[in-house]
Amino acid sequence: MPVKKQVAPSILSANFAHLGTDIHMVESAGAGLLHVDVMDGHFVPNITIGPLVVSAIRPVTNLPLDVHLMIEHPERYIEAFVRAGADYVTVHAEACPHLHRVLQAIRGLGVKTGVALNPHTSLTAVENVLYMLDLILIMSVNPGFGGQAFIPHTIDKLQRAKTMINNAGYSQIAIEVDGGVKLENIKKISDAGADYLVSGSGIFKSDNPSETIKKMNALIA
Repeated sequence: MPVKKQVAPSILSANFAHLGTDIHMVESAGAGLLHVDVMDGHFVPNITIGPLVVSAIRPVTNLPLDVHLMIEHPERYIEAFVRAGADYVTVHAEACPHLHRVLQAIRGLGVKTGVALNPHTSLTAVENVLYMLDLILIMSVNPGFGGQAFIPHTIDKLQRAKTMINNAGYSQIAIEVDGGVKLENIKKISDAGADYLVSGSGIFKSDNPSETIKKMNALIA
């Protein structure tokens, strides 16, 4: 069954002094997921948030919380993020030498599993675990900071990812893209195969975030 295309605002670009207000705004505007970027200052050169923030935002929204772990040794923290309210837990293939074991742990906690791939990482990194996945996250910038420009080669990678999962008989796996997604390029990215379109500064730094989400939804429908 085809995956429903959805806009996923990244709270990394929200106003943390008014985070609940920003979350209510994007939810009422038609966001499908809330993307939560977790960075540790080791796997990527930035530090963001931990389980306490996830547990704080869980009661204020009905949107699925899409938690993206850009951290070393993610297996140490999966249970904490699940307890905090994550609906999806996505780990980086590059951070998991025992990826199959980590995915087993996520699935065993009853939430949806995702694997993220950095721009240089081949799709072959997930070929042998497709049957365990709900989501493949294709990074369209080098992870670590918001506001970067979309890497054009990602379009080809998205097309190949869609072909790979369809040929393997796993069309229920969502393809997510994260990095540089804006109003002006979201249709091209969606048409290339992306199902969940993460946008941080493209939404929260726009003149009217609510209208931006509505326009994005219309373009990917």
